[in-house]
Amino acid sequence: MEGPESKITHHPVMVAEVLEYLKVQPDGDYLDATLGGGGHAEAILQILAKGRGRLLAVDRDPQAIEQARKRLAVFGERVAVGEGNMAELARLWEASGRRPVAGILADLGVSSLQLEEASRGFSFSLEGPLDMRMGAEGATAEEIVNRTPEQDLANLIFKLGEERHSRRIARAIMKARPIRTTTELAQVVTRAIPSRAGLHHHHPATRTFLALRLAVNQELESLESFLPQAMSVLAPGGRLAVLTFHSLEDRVVKRAFQQFDREGQATILTRHVIRPSEAEVRSNPRARSAKLRAVEKQGN
Repeated sequence: MEGPESKITHHPVMVAEVLEYLKVQPDGDYLDATLGGGGHAEAILQILAKGRGRLLAVDRDPQAIEQARKRLAVFGERVAVGEGNMAELARLWEASGRRPVAGILADLGVSSLQLEEASRGFSFSLEGPLDMRMGAEGATAEEIVNRTPEQDLANLIFKLGEERHSRRIARAIMKARPIRTTTELAQVVTRAIPSRAGLHHHHPATRTFLALRLAVNQELESLESFLPQAMSVLAPGGRLAVLTFHSLEDRVVKRAFQQFDREGQATILTRHVIRPSEAEVRSNPRARSAKLRAVEKQGN
């Protein structure tokens, strides 16, 4: 019998824009480095089904892989799905024995499958264990919250969450330890932040949860490792498209693309960042913070 999580629907962001900037061709080989719910992969495969193109899709989340395999099963051998971190892109592609690719996509957002399953611990609005791991490895958010010294915890929340009340939050966490659940942590953070802090409709715990998620999964480190590897895997004229959802990610991508451009490795296709349409944001509010950047690898 299927559980509640099987009914969760993931809505991929800016699908038309991703296909446009990847310039998907029916006979090309492509790579989805963050498969997630499989929405972008499905859209790419619908084009590849018209030719001889193939897609390699990877993700570090075993549950996401299981769901996506079911969604993409109709495409048969045209798609290969595997478990792996985007930071290992070059090794994963080399192991697949494939030729250089025409396009690579990385969607850095947390999927609905993760956010809406309480047991994963990503959401401050659903009571669950403080886990936040996308895979099975590494320290959990609970371990970081309960074991990190106060000053280090404040620095983490400030740096990764860009939370200006990080010291107050870290002090409150220290007093409340041990903290075991998502809602318990959310309450501690909310009480620590002044009521007139100008949150602009965000939940008071948003930035703290973001910081912990980034730390648990080492997301920025993985992104910094992924970007140059993606360039090495791309064929000349191939394209790399990256969807980000907060300023730290976008800054890493923007600077890397500028460096590729300066060094003559790639041409920036998105001189101005691409954002979702108003219509898409209305139908899928989680798309609101999305930004798309793309480059094309130089060479003949």
